[in-house]
Amino acid sequence: MTSGLRELQKRHTRESLSTTAMELFAVHGFDEVTISQIAEAAGVAKMTVTNYFPRKEDLVFDQAEPTILGLARAVAARAPGESLLSAIRRDCMARIAAHDVTLGPPSAAFARLVRNSRVLTARAREIAELREQALGDAIATETGQDSLRQRVIATQLASVHRALFTETSRRILTGVPREAIFDELAASAPAMLDLMEASLGDYLVKGDAAAAR
Repeated sequence: MTSGLRELQKRHTRESLSTTAMELFAVHGFDEVTISQIAEAAGVAKMTVTNYFPRKEDLVFDQAEPTILGLARAVAARAPGESLLSAIRRDCMARIAAHDVTLGPPSAAFARLVRNSRVLTARAREIAELREQALGDAIATETGQDSLRQRVIATQLASVHRALFTETSRRILTGVPREAIFDELAASAPAMLDLMEASLGDYLVKGDAAAAR
C-alpha cells in the first residue's frame, strides 16, 4: 500500500469512528457512552479507537489541533508589513465567511451535547486556553523574548475568537439559524476588531524590528 493510500485509509477510519461516536452520543449522551461501545458499533477493536482518539472527548472535538494552532499559524504566515491584529482580523473574517466550526458549533445538537457534559465543557475551555497559549508562544518565538506584556496581548487577540464562539453557541441554542448568525457576525465583527486598533494596530508589524517594543 502506498503512503497516499495509507493516509487516505487512516483519514477514512478516523472520520468513520468520529461519525459513529457522534451518533451514539446523540442518542445516549456523551457521558453514558463508553469507548468499548463505540468500538463495537464501528466494528473495530477498542485499541483502534484509542489509537486515533486518545481521549473520548477527542471524538467530539476532532478538529482540536487546527483550532489550537490556527491563530499561531495565521500570525506566522502574515506578510511583511502586516501587524498581528491585521493577521487576526484576516483570519477571523475568513473563518466567518467559511462558517468555520472554530467560531461556532456545527449544529444546535452539538452545542447541547457540549453544554450537557462537564467533560466536554471543560475540554472546550481547555482548547480555547491552549489556542491562546499557542499564540503567545508564536509571539515569543518571533520576538525572541517571552514577557507578560506579550502574553496579555495574546490573550486580547485570542479573546475575539473565544467570544464569537460563545455567542454563536448561545444563539444557536435559542433556535437562530446558523447561517443567520454568521451573516450577523460578518456585519458586526469588523467593528469589534476596530476597538483594538488604537492599542494594537501597529504592534509587531512583520519586518519592523521596533514594533515589539
